[in-house]
Amino acid sequence: MINNTFRCALLVCLTQAGSAFFCASAQAQIETQRTSELGLGLGATNYRGEIAPQYQFNNNRPAITAFYRRDVSVPVTLRGSLLAGLLRADDGSVTGAGGGVPPLQGYRGSDMKGSVLEAAGALEYNFLNYRNRRQKVHFTPYLFIGVGGYYAHTRTKTANQSLGDAYNRSAGHFGLVVPAGAGLKYALSQRINLGLETGVRKTFSDQLDNLGDQDPLLVNAHDKDWYYYTGFSVSYTFYQVRCPPQYKNNKKLLE
Repeated sequence: MINNTFRCALLVCLTQAGSAFFCASAQAQIETQRTSELGLGLGATNYRGEIAPQYQFNNNRPAITAFYRRDVSVPVTLRGSLLAGLLRADDGSVTGAGGGVPPLQGYRGSDMKGSVLEAAGALEYNFLNYRNRRQKVHFTPYLFIGVGGYYAHTRTKTANQSLGDAYNRSAGHFGLVVPAGAGLKYALSQRINLGLETGVRKTFSDQLDNLGDQDPLLVNAHDKDWYYYTGFSVSYTFYQVRCPPQYKNNKKLLE
């Protein structure tokens, strides 16, 4: 389900972004104003992997993000961001078909705690021109897709002593990540913006929980780990007025 949603979000975002570059270029060329934003966000990170095969709300942990946005055209925005959040999962919180803990999770008894740091760049596609103060609509839904890197440090241990000390690990590692998702922006005023965003982070590693190379009877070595971010943000807009070409090429007209 997550894989299908991720592929759909990627396809839609790339299609819309492509149309924005080619179909909105004429309008972008006559724009006399560019905007950029600095913002902060608070929210929650969540992990999905061996210890949490599905999204579990009770695994949400605090996270903070800082970002910089720069518009390319009316619909397209480029974003650079930093994200820091905690990760948490417990085999005992997984619910099986009968309502209890599944046999595998009950035997394994894994508990994972840790944190993740992320630096990423993303392309956002805004469906509405929410900055135009002459219009009544001052909000827009948007999609985003990007690429970045992360550093995760986690500690995993088991309550089953028969698995041995080798099962208990604490490690950190770097990896590539592809963030994708959707959000909502609202221009509270000409300068202040509010935002709500949710997204997935696809990693190419099975070691967020330190279980990727454990006994194949206890783990799924063919399923990579993911993490999520959901949060609110506040940002401040900076306006840059561009000099029209006829004035830029002939500065005497400004005298």
